[in-house]
Amino acid sequence: MSGTHVNAVGVTGVRTAHQDLHSERGALRGEHPGRSRNPVVKVADLAWLEFEKPDLDRAEVFARDFGFGIAARTERELWLRGTFAGTPCMVIRKGRTSSFIGPAFRAAERADLDRLARATGSRVRDVRDVRDADVPGGGKVVDLLDPSGFPVRVVHCEERLPALPGQRPLLLNSGTDQRRINLAQRPPREPSRIQRLGHLVLETRVFARALDWYLDTLGMIVSDFLFLDGQRDRGPTMAFIRCDQGGVAVDHHTLAMHLGPGNGYVHSAYQVTDLDSIAAGGEYLDERGYQRSWGIGRHIQGSQLFDYWRDPDRLMLEHFADGDLFSRDLDPGWAPMSTSGLAQWGPPATRDFLGASPSPARIREVFRALRGDNEMDPARLLGLLKAANS
Repeated sequence: MSGTHVNAVGVTGVRTAHQDLHSERGALRGEHPGRSRNPVVKVADLAWLEFEKPDLDRAEVFARDFGFGIAARTERELWLRGTFAGTPCMVIRKGRTSSFIGPAFRAAERADLDRLARATGSRVRDVRDVRDADVPGGGKVVDLLDPSGFPVRVVHCEERLPALPGQRPLLLNSGTDQRRINLAQRPPREPSRIQRLGHLVLETRVFARALDWYLDTLGMIVSDFLFLDGQRDRGPTMAFIRCDQGGVAVDHHTLAMHLGPGNGYVHSAYQVTDLDSIAAGGEYLDERGYQRSWGIGRHIQGSQLFDYWRDPDRLMLEHFADGDLFSRDLDPGWAPMSTSGLAQWGPPATRDFLGASPSPARIREVFRALRGDNEMDPARLLGLLKAANS
């Protein structure tokens, strides 16, 4: 993951992905290595995310407008998918309130489930035990609980959904590379067609414990750490974590976590074809009255083109394209945590995206966190507030 460059005076040197905007520098002596020496298993990817919502009809309307396909629908469950072959992206079960339940990760091998069950005192169950009988697909699953209290499933699926027709990327003229002749560009005003689930972002009061759990138990590795200004010696407060598939390059992050006063869902991200798909799909959502939270822009950590939206229940979802792919060879980068460090270009991060207009429930979370047995204290809270305004 490194290459050569020639600087302004013609001196050739080595440049890595963690230089320039990606990250300031690597770890200092004694800092977190970003991976486990001997993890129990190494998960291959996210399989799907699980939610509850009181109105499945309304959830399905938004899902179609956002660009999901419908893999299955019963009275109690709605399974959403992308155009790529594989597992569904999301299951929404009928419940009393709108809430995130937890992630399901895909095991690389069936034997990993037995190893995981032995190490954690869990048991291997049939995947049909956790879905309606009318929903297609089989396999095995192990149910776990992470240190933040989120249910985490690790699944090995026997069946894969077939690929569906997807949106084709537009043919672009670039400088002297002129491939589009006598053809006009007319991206259709239609939903961005989701290709696959990309990543999940969580907030946790027990960041260090949760981080080590995902590294030690599921074999994930860190792409980037963020730390609070003046508090680097206390360790990172955010990590962008990817799956470890050796020399195979994977998404910069499959899971991201940051320290905060609550334990909760922040957002989930879904890959689409290109920038035109993001923009035209965003116009489609805007015309139908949905709320854009932040976008369009390009991130620093991960480099994705992004656009964030709220569903009718105020949960945040992201369209993204053109993200970084890292192999196991790349060590973690380290950078200060700041709002200005969220994007290379784009509009300023909104108060809605940052959660800068806290509700009474959020204020109660802060007080509970400061009184509880967790990693939040006044210095951490002030550091997070400073980062949100920097």
